[in-house]
Amino acid sequence: MRKPEKAVIVEEIREKVTKSQLGILTDFTGLKVEDMTRLRRQIQEADGELKVVKNTLLVRAAASDSPIASLISQFTGPNALTLAYHDPVAVTKVLIKFAQERPKLKIKAGVLAGQVLSLKDLDALSKLPAREVLLAQLLGVLQGVPTALVTVLSGVLRNLLNVLVALKDQKAGAEPATPAATESGGET
Repeated sequence: MRKPEKAVIVEEIREKVTKSQLGILTDFTGLKVEDMTRLRRQIQEADGELKVVKNTLLVRAAASDSPIASLISQFTGPNALTLAYHDPVAVTKVLIKFAQERPKLKIKAGVLAGQVLSLKDLDALSKLPAREVLLAQLLGVLQGVPTALVTVLSGVLRNLLNVLVALKDQKAGAEPATPAATESGGET
């Protein structure tokens, strides 16, 4: 491969890494081509990408300002870089599930928002609910506060109305006879 071709590949990797939210480094030694193809397809369906890149090019792409710079120590052996563009949880779930089915795929480490994630951290990330579920739960919490406030305020108004009705009934029962009734009764 010539230098200009390498420079293009390095720049392409840099761009993809900066656009991604999550990067996961894996060792795919011993996996069959069919398995890698199936994994690539599953990751693409989760809006991610799996790239097999030479370590020398990865090191160049992981410049000091790159999100994957903290993974340079892991760039040994054959590496595949998995990138998640929109939903890091979905891509991580696919990768963890595939690694459980095919133990030859070894997950080395990951980077999420500049934070290095171990295999244990990635496993915990994969157990989170999907983004839509988390948003629905947040919406439920946000709706619960105003609903509770309306319920409390309507209870106060209802109690005030009940007190006013009770006072009205009490006054109606304690009022003397109307003057029309006493006049008609006094003339006979």
